[in-house]
Amino acid sequence: MKKLIMLSLLFYPFWALAQTANDPPVMFKKRVLETTEVDILTSYYTQDGQNAAVTGGIGTEQLSDFASYINISIPLNIDDVLTIDATVSAYTSASSSNLNPWSGDSDGDDDEREDSYINNGPTTGTPWVASSGASRKDTWINTNIGYSHSSNDRNSIYSTNVSFANEYDYTSFGGGIGIVRLFNQKNTELSLNATLFKDSWRPQYPTEIKTYFNANGNLNADFFQGVDILDQNGIIINKAGPNAWKPTSSSLINNKGRNTYVLSFGFSQIVSKTTQIAVIVDPTYQKGWLANPMQRVYFADKDNFYIGNASSIPFYTDPKNKDVFQLADDIERLPNSRFKVPIGVRFNQFLHENFVIRTYYRYYFDDWGIQSHTADAELAIKLGQKFTINPNYRFYTQTAADYFAPFDELLSTDKYYTSDYDLSTFNANQFGLGLMYTDIFTKKHIWKFGLKNLTLDYNYYKRSTGLRAHIVSLGAKFSLDR
Repeated sequence: MKKLIMLSLLFYPFWALAQTANDPPVMFKKRVLETTEVDILTSYYTQDGQNAAVTGGIGTEQLSDFASYINISIPLNIDDVLTIDATVSAYTSASSSNLNPWSGDSDGDDDEREDSYINNGPTTGTPWVASSGASRKDTWINTNIGYSHSSNDRNSIYSTNVSFANEYDYTSFGGGIGIVRLFNQKNTELSLNATLFKDSWRPQYPTEIKTYFNANGNLNADFFQGVDILDQNGIIINKAGPNAWKPTSSSLINNKGRNTYVLSFGFSQIVSKTTQIAVIVDPTYQKGWLANPMQRVYFADKDNFYIGNASSIPFYTDPKNKDVFQLADDIERLPNSRFKVPIGVRFNQFLHENFVIRTYYRYYFDDWGIQSHTADAELAIKLGQKFTINPNYRFYTQTAADYFAPFDELLSTDKYYTSDYDLSTFNANQFGLGLMYTDIFTKKHIWKFGLKNLTLDYNYYKRSTGLRAHIVSLGAKFSLDR
């Protein structure tokens, strides 16, 4: 697949020229894109909850993210367009910071805890407070370069693209090809796209799991040196004894690759002057390491062990107020393949010159046992010639994966297991409101670019598991003066 993508990139321009030469002559062709266009989007996202997967399904899910996206579309000639996308996302995550919950708190929420770590080593920790570990923040970058060619009659569009993404624990390369065909005086559209992503993990593990394997099971080495480990009764254990804490699995991950294959089928039909429908199917197959090595799991049929204050045992009395952390039994482990099928239907209806309703429904299923339904509705209300408001609502519901169970309810006899609440049963509601300013004559300018539109959106997300999120985004579209 990778070779096919590369060959198409090398030879596609020549093939496209040959096709153009054989097309019947046309008296007039309108440019596919009149001038260079630039789309810019900036967003801020924040969330909080109490089911962090890094700490086994409990603990803070606090996260904030600031992202900027830019898309540049450049007409190469009458028929061809080059697009360049880039996204930079900088986030701070209380959840991922607890890969090492014993690293203290650098934000001033728990000075005693931080001082204790500096002076005495990793004696205390809690999933309910963010640590100051290096994994608490990171930057994700993504770039995509695409090329499209339109036929003389504008009824065929051929495209190809390559992409790259990077974060501190993985790197991804991707590529794809696609074709769009228009029929019935351009009232009917069929599309087909094929995409491949090749990802490589640089796995990050919970501190106790990583230290155990790096020290070959010696609990008196490195991180564990001089640290007491308590059993569930608050009694200090013999770290060299037969009943000492140790992870259930005998190794870390050995397959650090992950491939994703996506086929996208699209059908769109203009039913009348006021109605449009579309159907989209995106079957996806993944192969490789699909679990997240950052995420802890805890087994109900295994004894519990802690690092912390013995007076805080038993842990379950009031876990949010206990300065104690339970050592993981293992990391999340899931099948090395996954087949996913989302099927979506769009229905857009022009109600009035000032009202347009856009609706969307999607059914999803996979071979991990998840089924979901998504229903989305948006009403575009024009306020004069230049302003539009867009109230919108989305409902989502899903069943749990076969391998999910909450904190400390999994069994060590299972082959696969996770306490990631993204794979649990839940319902979610999202409410949003958008405002758009449109200037078709691009009278407002920044340097040589005319402003085509400006958007401001706010969305509130609420999940039945307790997760809450807010997102604010600001977007602008410009065109270069000719």
